[in-house]
Amino acid sequence: MAAVRILIVDDSQAWRRSVCLLLQEYLNVVILCESLDGLDAVRKSEELQPDLILLDIGLPNLNGLEAARQIRKVSPGSRILFLTSYDGPEFLREALSIGALGFVVKSHAASDLLPAVRAVMQGQQFFDRGH
Repeated sequence: MAAVRILIVDDSQAWRRSVCLLLQEYLNVVILCESLDGLDAVRKSEELQPDLILLDIGLPNLNGLEAARQIRKVSPGSRILFLTSYDGPEFLREALSIGALGFVVKSHAASDLLPAVRAVMQGQQFFDRGH
């Protein structure tokens, strides 16, 4: 099976590093790129056409929900998994309406990120245990 090509979008460098290390240790992945704001995420998605985009909601320049709307247009084959500190049914509903396949709150990432990535890459929806 080919490696999953991933774009990680979060404004915290420390968080992006942690996510990269976790994914690379347990899954067959290639981290294509990291981005720290929504506008850059849209540009990099269009350019790189990643298999999977791990996307935060609270981003500078363009929030993750609006970035996801734009990414759906410029990289329709990319699967979107929200990995965010934003919690609440309204965020989940909006993420689903945009076409995201997964939603994991950062506080649940240790237990739920790897199963979420596996599920989303199989075309299945995944919501962390809080949803």
